[in-house]
Amino acid sequence: MTHAPVSPSAALVQGGVDTGAFHAAGALAPIGVFDSGVGGLSVLRHIRAQLPAEDLLYFADGAFAPYGEKSEQVLAERALAIARFLRARGAKALVVACNTATVAAIKLLRDTWPDMPIVGVEPGLKPGAAATRSGKVGVMATEATLAGEKFLLLRDQITETSGAQFVLQGCAGLADAVDLGELSSEATVALLEGFIDPMLAAGADTLVLGCTHYPFVQQAIEDILQRRGAHHVVLVDTGDAVARQLARLLEGAGLLRSSASGAGGSLTGFTSGAAETLSFGFRTLLQVDAPVHEVPSLG
Repeated sequence: MTHAPVSPSAALVQGGVDTGAFHAAGALAPIGVFDSGVGGLSVLRHIRAQLPAEDLLYFADGAFAPYGEKSEQVLAERALAIARFLRARGAKALVVACNTATVAAIKLLRDTWPDMPIVGVEPGLKPGAAATRSGKVGVMATEATLAGEKFLLLRDQITETSGAQFVLQGCAGLADAVDLGELSSEATVALLEGFIDPMLAAGADTLVLGCTHYPFVQQAIEDILQRRGAHHVVLVDTGDAVARQLARLLEGAGLLRSSASGAGGSLTGFTSGAAETLSFGFRTLLQVDAPVHEVPSLG
């Protein structure tokens, strides 16, 4: 397994940032995906399942985590730096596999590279509103996501059109637990119980997993719901929808890689944190062994 540091400056020179190099490489170029840690792997697994021929670059920004504690301006600047790094390595498309970063930076990224397919992750409020029978939808997310102006505007719009009421539940510490691989520990279960019980008490029959880290504790959530006798509660994960949207954008841009050869795509990891943390995530959450490179600085 590769744990060699990567020189950002060398990567920038080789990749030709902001030159549109991803168009030159066409469909054979890789897709860049990033998150604050391993949570975005929940989106990555859907992309790998739906687009098995594509080469993937995954950037885990462990040194800058957690994103939920950063301001939107700081996150937007950080997302721009990571996007430039991934473009420098030839990325033809970008997936912001983080709800908090999507809220803060997706418009800036699209304005910066208007011709590049860029997909973000937003809490599944629309599917949540469609699924509820009680009219109450619980939303589990970081405090930063729940406080975001764009999120609150979307919530109000969906409430107005559907009549659904959203019970917002900040989940401080949960993404950190997932990054540490504590998916069903006593401490994680206690955290989840403290988040889930108020939403159930408010009458929610649908729970939106509004952070890409949270699908990795879905089994623990389901176990709690079983113990509470809440078998009817529906869980909403938007990772599959993100992968489908990415496929549509790539096809529309003529950048979709053909799977006719039957060859599987590659996966390469980069991290601003410890390589072993991302390697551990690859092994335990995706059951894959892929090279991981440490990136000491984004310049």
